[in-house]
Amino acid sequence: MKKTILLGGIVALFCGVMLVLSTGCSKKVAPPSPPGSGSAYGSGSGGGISSGLAVQSAAEPWETTGLNDEVWIIEKVTGETEKPGKDSPGQGELRAKMAEREIPLPLEHTDVKARVSGFISSVNVVQRYKNPYDTKIEAVYVFPLPENSAVTDFIMTIGDRHIRGLIREREEAEKLYREAKKQGLRASLLTQERPNIFTQKVANLEPGKKIEVKISYFNPLPYMEGEYEFVFPMVVGPRFNPSGHSDGVGAVERGSRGISGQKMEVQYLKPGERSGHEISLSVDIDAGMKIEKVYSRSHLIDVERISDSRTVVSLQKNDTVPNKDFVLRCRVAGDKLKTAMLMDRGEKENTFALVLQPPVNLSDVPRMPREMVFVLDASGSMSGKPIAKVKRAVKHAIMKLDSNDTFQVIRFSDSVSQFSRKPVPANESNVKRALKHIDHLDDGGGTMMIKGINAALDFPHDGNRLRFVSFMTDGYIGNEDEILAMIGKKLGSSRIFSFGVGTSVNRYLIEQLAAFGRGAVAYVGLDESAGEKVDQFYERIAYPALTDIEIDWDDMKVRDVYPRRIPDVFVGRPVMITGKFQGSGNQSIRITGRSGTARQSYSVDITLDGKESQHPAIASIWARWKIKDLSSVEISTGSDKIRNEIIKTSIDYNLLSRYTAFIAVDTSDRTAGDHGISVKMPAPVPDGVRYDTTVQD
Repeated sequence: MKKTILLGGIVALFCGVMLVLSTGCSKKVAPPSPPGSGSAYGSGSGGGISSGLAVQSAAEPWETTGLNDEVWIIEKVTGETEKPGKDSPGQGELRAKMAEREIPLPLEHTDVKARVSGFISSVNVVQRYKNPYDTKIEAVYVFPLPENSAVTDFIMTIGDRHIRGLIREREEAEKLYREAKKQGLRASLLTQERPNIFTQKVANLEPGKKIEVKISYFNPLPYMEGEYEFVFPMVVGPRFNPSGHSDGVGAVERGSRGISGQKMEVQYLKPGERSGHEISLSVDIDAGMKIEKVYSRSHLIDVERISDSRTVVSLQKNDTVPNKDFVLRCRVAGDKLKTAMLMDRGEKENTFALVLQPPVNLSDVPRMPREMVFVLDASGSMSGKPIAKVKRAVKHAIMKLDSNDTFQVIRFSDSVSQFSRKPVPANESNVKRALKHIDHLDDGGGTMMIKGINAALDFPHDGNRLRFVSFMTDGYIGNEDEILAMIGKKLGSSRIFSFGVGTSVNRYLIEQLAAFGRGAVAYVGLDESAGEKVDQFYERIAYPALTDIEIDWDDMKVRDVYPRRIPDVFVGRPVMITGKFQGSGNQSIRITGRSGTARQSYSVDITLDGKESQHPAIASIWARWKIKDLSSVEISTGSDKIRNEIIKTSIDYNLLSRYTAFIAVDTSDRTAGDHGISVKMPAPVPDGVRYDTTVQD
């Protein structure tokens, strides 16, 4: 006899059956009666499918919906469970030979709706799939999201039926997805491949039918030089993977599969090709203070002013091809953030996110001599506009150096070259020679960034100068963990300042370079002035940072603070820290740090009872930052204990991670026939990147 045990909404099944949990979502109605009360529940057709146990779920970030959880069971089939291999639909390819022409593809449209409140954005992404073929398919889509996004919700919609995905350990979720696909059930699986790369799979999509998948996430917005920046990445850029490395991201032409030798692949459309996939996007900004300017240098936008403090921005209809990151900047009146601290008071614990805004008078502190090391990525993906932009940026930065500074220029691709044997004084003669040297640097080849790191960090450090290492790259590299582990070993007292160049850069790697290197980040698009960006960037880091930061939390009883090592703070570039706390009333937080040779301190007055500072996203953001911190430790140690802690945090906070996945299955009926072919969505090559230097054919 099969035995089912209900434990707090989790169902454990024994004696040869498997467990799956899903959530139904209907129009706003009263929750159904519990099992045994005579109410009818979703029947599920055949093969051991059953349902029951209704409970109320949390609403979406800014909507109230009637959501009813349902527990359903897939009975284990006899024989071997399907194993992924060369024929696994997860490999993502068309299982039918198509003519060389533009072909219809299942992903029709992506709709993005974001709301910004203070320094937190809440984003809903809806992907609409439709099967244009005459056979049932599985649709596979590799896509980017912001590297610091906390993905908290996942809903599959089929007609009027909404199924909320539940989070499970990744291996279990993938197995459940395969079983559901075998049984002809419509199912969807969301996995994280990198903190900024995700895979969406939709199984058993019938000819002419539609399925929508909604992904919800929160993310904090960076605040730099008086502007918030909202970024929505639209395309996964290619990745270079060193020889012998198989855990990367392969770049192949449309219709190819398995030729890159990498764990996952992105197919790219050829020049002149495009799919019918388009994107719509709107951002509703409630700044809480007067908005001075809203603009985008990446896309054409329409701006609707609702009030002095509220603006709605939407993507223009003639700029909807998803081939570059959408970057929106919002300048607000005044020098300070609206709220220094946001909180979430829960039933069992309280979490906070605090922005450390440096005092403006740090710029009055005398500037210390610097040892500037410029590291240029000259690999194939940087050919053309990107390398030209990098060269202009480095030349501009060198001409701005002080006579007390020294500098070095290092170029890397397959190999490494450098301007001089060691850093040289920034005098007129050396600057002229360096400018000519940069002009003659060639590009092409692979991205052997490890060689660039060794060249930049291995030589002796001049103790009389602050060493700033600037990596200028698009970040199109597949072995991120290896690179970050190497920096952790060799960093010493250096600071790393990463400069992302391009329209769809690998922001995860670029942000992590700076995080590991206790530095700062800047980005320059191909249509932006390199000189202007460089001036802003190096003007800020020219002055001593507030380092060795300590915080007196007053009576807040703070614990579990992330990041554990508080980053350096620069003028115009605040940092955010998050943690848990107890306490109430008015508090005065005291921040102390070193600026040059002097100690600086300032205070932030907060109230722990104010409703205006409450934000439901903070607990999710805290959990995301904890996972990020744990992942950094795991890179260095490879500890199974750390992996288990990541999984526990992910499941406890219903938050996607590299070791967990969202799974949703529609049990209302089965689709007929075999699961059909697997179709992987190809992507356009990012704007400004050459196809011939990207794709492995």
